[in-house]
Amino acid sequence: MTIVPAEVTAVRARRVLVGDTVRPATVRVSGGRITAIDPYDDPVDGALEVPDTAHLLPGVVDTHVHVNEPGRTHWEGFATATRAAALGGVTTLVDMPLNAIPPTTTVDHLRRKQEAARDRLAVDVGFWGGAVPGNEGDLEALWAAGVFGFKCFLSPSGVDEFPPLDPTGFSRVLRRVAGFGGLVIVHAEDAAVLEAAPARPSRAYADFLLSRPDDAETAAIRQVVDGARETGARVHVLHLSSARALPLLHAARDEGLPVTVETCPHYLTFSAEQIPDAAPQFKCCPPIRDAGNRDELWAALTAGVIDCVVSDHSPATAAEKSRGDGDLQQAWGGVSGLQVGFTAVAAEAARRGVDVATVSRWTSRNTADLVGLSGKGRIEVGADADLVVHDTAADTVVVAEQLAHRNPISAYDGLTLPGRVTHTLVRGRAVDPDRPDRTWGTQLERSA
Repeated sequence: MTIVPAEVTAVRARRVLVGDTVRPATVRVSGGRITAIDPYDDPVDGALEVPDTAHLLPGVVDTHVHVNEPGRTHWEGFATATRAAALGGVTTLVDMPLNAIPPTTTVDHLRRKQEAARDRLAVDVGFWGGAVPGNEGDLEALWAAGVFGFKCFLSPSGVDEFPPLDPTGFSRVLRRVAGFGGLVIVHAEDAAVLEAAPARPSRAYADFLLSRPDDAETAAIRQVVDGARETGARVHVLHLSSARALPLLHAARDEGLPVTVETCPHYLTFSAEQIPDAAPQFKCCPPIRDAGNRDELWAALTAGVIDCVVSDHSPATAAEKSRGDGDLQQAWGGVSGLQVGFTAVAAEAARRGVDVATVSRWTSRNTADLVGLSGKGRIEVGADADLVVHDTAADTVVVAEQLAHRNPISAYDGLTLPGRVTHTLVRGRAVDPDRPDRTWGTQLERSA
């Protein structure tokens, strides 16, 4: 990443994504916002000149990141996560309510997380609240305190301090959140289906895949869709892995239900056939499925059935990832992809003939709209000057030990990806990879 002056007043590029159109432009910046989008040839002193091989894009808005601080900062933390984000073109992230200790399930716990984040942010950061058994009475206060919505699980989360909701509890949460117009985001795997699935100790990826069947997702997503219909609550399906759930989601959209859905770079990049046995860096829940499934996810994205692409960055220590010495039932489940996710999706999209403007819509505008950040994820006058230069003439060689997140473990290790993020601006201020102490990020709250 090339070093540029800390504060940028203009960026000039031949390929600027303005709305849905890529065109030459000079983007002027003042006070952290875009103040004008002028013709490319307009005279301006000191503009950042973008090479003709690169696009100027809105910064990525990643609404699914596990920062884990406080409590599990040895897994990740605000300083390391946000620096990795910036280096990968992510200018805004929204932090999940687990696996921090305590989880973000009360206003007091939110304040503790906000204190932990103070002066450590290289990008802008917002927070999700959590919905767990027994905290229904805390949800409206959390909403008033500025969280962007409430995450819940329909099956065990993997950490004892964030238990799942049973069907009755899920329904109660939906009704409570619908009452004040909030958003419920759901880890949609059905506990009963998972309990019945074979889950013997094994180093074989095929055995792990059998332990997280497609039916676990389809059953849970049916419950989510039914809940939206019955309560009117806005719901969002997290990290869709199984293409078998797509007809349910397509029907929900046709019915006009307030249901949105995301998927992740690892589901769009990898396939089960590629994954070696005893390789826990690829383990995630729900799992990476076969190549045909991956193709169906891509088709659903281009058709608009899937709305967003987010990282679901879920890091852990080497000890947690290697727990069980290759037994995939014991290893921590989560893919660390915050720094490389956008580049991986853009590379695979280009291979499939999908343009970068479409990728940006999935990763920036749609995610910003999901959480109500109307000043993020777009290049327009009045928006925050969160900008990314993505050069298609350069490659990204992924070396896990060189990534900025805390633990050097990544499914992307060893890949050479066409395209590279060369500059990231957070509200007009350039990220300097050699000066991680320069923290431009701010804490965001949901607008009233």
